Amino acid sequence: MTKFHMNTFGKIIAFSVLLITLMSCGSSHTIQRGDSAEVAFEKAMSLYDAERYSRAAEAFEVVLSISRGTALAADAQFYLAQSHFNNNSFLLAASEFQRFSRTYTNDERRIEAEFMEAYSYYMMSPRYNLDQTDTYTALDRFQLFVTRHPDSDLADEAHEYMDELRDKLARKKFEAAEMYFRIGEYRSAALYYELTVEDFPESRWTERALLRKIETYVRYAENSVRERQQERFEEAVDSYQQYVQIFPRGEHRDRAEEFYNEALDGLAELATVTAER
Repeated sequence: MTKFHMNTFGKIIAFSVLLITLMSCGSSHTIQRGDSAEVAFEKAMSLYDAERYSRAAEAFEVVLSISRGTALAADAQFYLAQSHFNNNSFLLAASEFQRFSRTYTNDERRIEAEFMEAYSYYMMSPRYNLDQTDTYTALDRFQLFVTRHPDSDLADEAHEYMDELRDKLARKKFEAAEMYFRIGEYRSAALYYELTVEDFPESRWTERALLRKIETYVRYAENSVRERQQERFEEAVDSYQQYVQIFPRGEHRDRAEEFYNEALDGLAELATVTAER
């Protein structure tokens, strides 16, 4: 036999041994007909510990089907949810964590399951410029969690995630306002700047939104027919007053005053024109 054929034959033998080993390992984790709930759970846990989360989830489903009404069912339900989460199947994880918390109300892991349900939606929250349905759901779930469990060790972490989610939602509104401003849709821009302030008053976008709202009304007035200019310059003045009330030492105070003075100059010019008529 040539050296080439010997090497090829050796590789085939090695591959065959590896395949048999993998198959034997796989079979040791496979739940067989007749396995008790305890044995089935051990096999499911071995898959979970091996980080084979997709197969673990399938195994825990089997465990659940044969252990309902027993103490083992709660463990299977909890690890089923964890398996989905670790497999990045966050929607399934949220559903299974919710099922756990509602079914096993006296289990000490119920609080953790409620947190993990909210956290699963947090993990599905997309970039700020995409649909934010999951972001709102995560925020609602975290809010419910801290309301129910204000003294939980997880409450502070939940508040941090809530702040992050609110910041994302605030940015989405702010960027919408910026887009309207760029295309000269000043009425819509002013509305979205105001929504940023009203809906997310503690976000890092609030001060910038108020500043831009002042500027927006100044530009809106400048691009309006004379009959509508006064009310829009006055809106700019009111927005400036709102700014200084909320941010008396704001980072953008000087810029805000520049727009404020532009609004006052516009009102003064209108008053002069009116007096000359």
